Amino acid sequence: MDAIIKRIQKEIDTFTPVKHQEEVGHIKSTGDGIVEIEGLENAMMMEMVLFDKTHDRSLEAALKDDSLTYGLVLNLEEDGVKAAILGESNTVYEGMLVRRTGRLLSLPVGDELIGRVLNPLAEPVDGKGKTGAKTFVPIERDAYSVIERSPVNVPLHTGIKAVDAMIPIGRGQRELIIGDRYTGKTTIAIDTILNQKNESPKNRPICIYVAIGQKESKTARIVAELEEKGAMDYTIVVTASAAEPAAIQYLAPYAGAAIGEYFMDRGQDALVIYDDLSKQAVAYRQLSLLLRRPPGREAYPGDIFYLHSRLLERAAKLSKDKGGGSLTALPIIETQENDVSAYIPTNVISITDGQIYLESDLFNKGLRPAINVGLSVSRVGSAAQTKAVKKVSGTVRLELAQFRELEAFAQFASDLDKDTKDRIDSGRRMTELMNQDKGAPMPFEEIAAILFAAGDDLLNDVDPAKVRELEAEFKTFLAREGVMVLEAIKKDKEISEDSAKKLAELVKTFKDRS
Repeated sequence: MDAIIKRIQKEIDTFTPVKHQEEVGHIKSTGDGIVEIEGLENAMMMEMVLFDKTHDRSLEAALKDDSLTYGLVLNLEEDGVKAAILGESNTVYEGMLVRRTGRLLSLPVGDELIGRVLNPLAEPVDGKGKTGAKTFVPIERDAYSVIERSPVNVPLHTGIKAVDAMIPIGRGQRELIIGDRYTGKTTIAIDTILNQKNESPKNRPICIYVAIGQKESKTARIVAELEEKGAMDYTIVVTASAAEPAAIQYLAPYAGAAIGEYFMDRGQDALVIYDDLSKQAVAYRQLSLLLRRPPGREAYPGDIFYLHSRLLERAAKLSKDKGGGSLTALPIIETQENDVSAYIPTNVISITDGQIYLESDLFNKGLRPAINVGLSVSRVGSAAQTKAVKKVSGTVRLELAQFRELEAFAQFASDLDKDTKDRIDSGRRMTELMNQDKGAPMPFEEIAAILFAAGDDLLNDVDPAKVRELEAEFKTFLAREGVMVLEAIKKDKEISEDSAKKLAELVKTFKDRS
């Protein structure tokens, strides 16, 4: 018996197993950017598959062929899988060979992406050649746990007076920008990117602008503006235009988050702007209906909330043990007729840490930005506000909110008591002061100085129509005679007693000369 066992063992040891064949399948049917595949029994969810025209080459050889199109597995079914085509649908046909790649959808990331315009697969679309990035990260991954995070307490300056004074944003926060079409949502996001130029290079976040379902002409204008003002030196643009397949638009925000996480994991700060998530929801609805997933409210699939929650939960301020990096998210949602109670807006409002609500009525009145003070809120609040701005902006929000309530009575001014008239006049002046031109963000120390001056009676008895003119003159005066004070505020990040005294003197001097 021992001899037989030894002989069998010898045969096992000398046996050379047949090399495992790679798993391949074929396309059963195709249509509307979705393919039904037979033969990939072990395919994984979110795995990349390769559509190949020939059978006589290995997977390694096929992966080197840049002309081939990839697919993304989205449905695992009893008799096969369904995948979305990540590219041109006309290159894929029925009966075509499909190869498993064995890897989940991942992107090449690195410093090489800075200053580039990419598609959601991190492939350059700016005509400047390959990026050369070699570090691959999954496009989706679990968000950091609560224990790995730290409180949001470092400000992200937008350079917009109304936002930095009343709705401060912190690094690691998720602040929603919501409103109808043409109310200035994208303007707030782009001005925030432009304002990072006012930060020191060491403290400057990497900005990622994700354009989802936008016109290519609009994205081109934004890129041109960022290049003209030198902001592309620290910005990455990810674009999935309205002409792209639904699958590409669906993936775009996750690509932006994955790129931002790369910098966050290295201990850096990153800012990602999703413009806009309502278009991503529509693209996902289209994909889900084509995949035959059960529709729910407004034909959206049941996991539409999870679509955005798993994306926005990736924004975080990491603990020191994890490197202290941060990823700030500014999602944009488009409403219809100011309806914030619709399905997608309420979903994203419940996920984020506050919202900047832009109202079309205010926009039509000439307010820039057209922020509704009553409905806008930051749930992080003054914890993420620079002390200098916090000190001088305490009453601004209350004053504007009271003015909005009293404004309806302004037409009956002759019947109002003096105190109410004074409040309405003061509110009008403050509203004008909060007005700001597009593409002109201000450093926080300048915002603090202007709000200090407003609280020091600079605007008393000034015609509201002349407030902007007076503000411009005061800014010029500060640039000429208040440089030392502004530098002190910038360095200390607060208005010290000495700085407050000098600012008061400057305001008095300016008023005497006016």
